[in-house]
Amino acid sequence: MPFSTLGLATPIQNTLKQLGYDTPTKIQAQAIPLILQGDNLIAAAQTGTGKTASFVLPILQRLSEGQAGRKKRARAIILAPTRELALQVEQSIQAYGQELGLKSLAIFGGVDEKPQKQALIEGVDIVVATPGRLLDLYGQRAIHFDEVEFLVLDEADKMLDMGFIEAINKIIARVPEEAQSLLFSATLSNPVRDLAKSAVYNAKEIIISKHSASKSNIQQWMVGVDKDKKSALLAHLLSEHNWKQALIFIETKHGAAKLVSQLEKRGIAAEAFHSGRNQQVRQQLIEQFKQGDIQYMVATGVAARGIDVENLPVVINYDLPYPADEYVHRIGRTGRADAAGEAVSLVSKDNFKNLCMIESRLGHLLERRDIEGFEPKKPVPISVLNYVPKHKR
Repeated sequence: MPFSTLGLATPIQNTLKQLGYDTPTKIQAQAIPLILQGDNLIAAAQTGTGKTASFVLPILQRLSEGQAGRKKRARAIILAPTRELALQVEQSIQAYGQELGLKSLAIFGGVDEKPQKQALIEGVDIVVATPGRLLDLYGQRAIHFDEVEFLVLDEADKMLDMGFIEAINKIIARVPEEAQSLLFSATLSNPVRDLAKSAVYNAKEIIISKHSASKSNIQQWMVGVDKDKKSALLAHLLSEHNWKQALIFIETKHGAAKLVSQLEKRGIAAEAFHSGRNQQVRQQLIEQFKQGDIQYMVATGVAARGIDVENLPVVINYDLPYPADEYVHRIGRTGRADAAGEAVSLVSKDNFKNLCMIESRLGHLLERRDIEGFEPKKPVPISVLNYVPKHKR
């Protein structure tokens, strides 16, 4: 099914062809027609399934057919959990809408608010924002919500995890009731369902493959290793496989800095990406990583949603994440838009419960590989596929 069958205007179709996009993904094929016809929508789709385009493309088309907004107004508001994701979505808007003449703006904290305020005062069509900073600027009367035509809650589950529920509800209460509302989430947990009840009325619902993290284009495997041999094993894997690039996930910012230092001592250059680095540095690192100037990035979970590198060959879990859904978001950085990808996890015995929860979430066991010279003294036990934790962490 080509994009031409979805009802998108010729300028948007031409842009998609120029960008090399020929066939919509499952979420795009289902969501775009519904949004074009004005339906409210709740959609569950994992990272890497093309969901950003599934709401950006129809919103761009609908806005291009209408009248420009007034100053201090936005016609569409897209809420995102992190600065990185807000920037990524806004870049997609610019790319897909390059022939439409619409104005877009990313708004987030951690940077000077004056340029953001000035841009809002002049008027923009689409605002992509983290909830807290948007509400701050609303309180300063830099933006009004009375002309909002579209409200999108992107990565709704992550926004709830980060404690944005109060800010989200305040924004929802100030947006016109007739605005078209769209909620996208990796999972439709009970808290997300509760949010949907208040934010998205009479919605159509789309659920794309609960186990899409298990799709065949992402090869997932793990290596059992003692905790004190992890950094040496990582260096060995990077040298042996010679991946063009690798995104390496670790739990703490202190751990990220330490691991970068350990790799450096073994002759491997890497950069650390975490919340302790200021926004300017983080954005510079993302751009350098996208351009291929950085080969290995060691990142905390802050990067799980927001780094979109075309054809990233591998994601490595140096530490296994908790909860299990976070594993899905991490490995979703590779294998995007059905490209080939690889996901490798370094697992020590003390990670066993996390491993079982992840495998239960996926619905299958991870392939286990032994690396000569790194056989663990404390082997990882046989997995329990239907593992249920006795106590929530």
